[in-house]
Amino acid sequence: MPNQSGRIVYLNGDFLPESEARLSIFDRGFLFGDGIYEVTAVLDGKLVDSALHMARLERSAREIDVPLPVPVSEIVEIERRLVEDNNLAEGVVYLQLTRGAEDRNFLFSAELKPTLLLFTQAKTLENVPAAEKGVSVKTVPDQRWARRDIKSVCLLPQVMAKRLAKAEGCDEAWMIEDGLVTEGASSTAYIVTEDGRIITRGNSHSTLPGCTRLAVLELAREQGLTLEERAFSLEEALNAREACLTSASNFVVPITRIDGKQVGDGTLGPVVKRLRELYLENARRTAV
Repeated sequence: MPNQSGRIVYLNGDFLPESEARLSIFDRGFLFGDGIYEVTAVLDGKLVDSALHMARLERSAREIDVPLPVPVSEIVEIERRLVEDNNLAEGVVYLQLTRGAEDRNFLFSAELKPTLLLFTQAKTLENVPAAEKGVSVKTVPDQRWARRDIKSVCLLPQVMAKRLAKAEGCDEAWMIEDGLVTEGASSTAYIVTEDGRIITRGNSHSTLPGCTRLAVLELAREQGLTLEERAFSLEEALNAREACLTSASNFVVPITRIDGKQVGDGTLGPVVKRLRELYLENARRTAV
């Protein structure tokens, strides 16, 4: 990753050099994990799926009852300014909203002011080896809380899952609950059956409603591809013709090995390849 020590960040109304940004030790995001976040991809200096991310941000904020300190239209302009100020052509904008800072107490005061933080990260998203050679995943028990539909900053189970995956030479972890795949530690999970059906879990409290997922599924429907929104088992995945993941920082990436076992013929398949092409074309066309 390029040196980003000179980055400009946004914190509670101010654009600052990152070295000057300061958060209170009493911020509830730090003490309780009492906050939410979003990650928006940047391609060619423009925000990808911006409206979808802002809609999810509003939903998560409502679910935990934290008011947005500024309208989402202003947040988008903050993101665009950060992209410009940091000369970001490709990468992501990270946003974190917490309930705010005050002396530690499980209950919080009514007048508490939220903390809003945004920063950019330079990252190669499009021309990555994984897009062609694929990634490997390790399955782990799903040990997360029951409201996975909220994009919470409480990511300890995902951190632990990622570490387990890396220890076995894998790139991502798939969470397993009651014998079924819920989702990746930081991605949505898919398989493609022998007869070409694309299967991914439907939205519920069990999974995060992925913005990249939503865009990909809409594009697939427009192309007349067959979709099934349902849970699938690990056995189904191991017998699938193709598998893939989606996320804001990966777009669409093939999965070629699960728990050390080859998926399909172990190469990028035609359905996943088409989904990535469709997504990138749409991302560039609709980015703001």
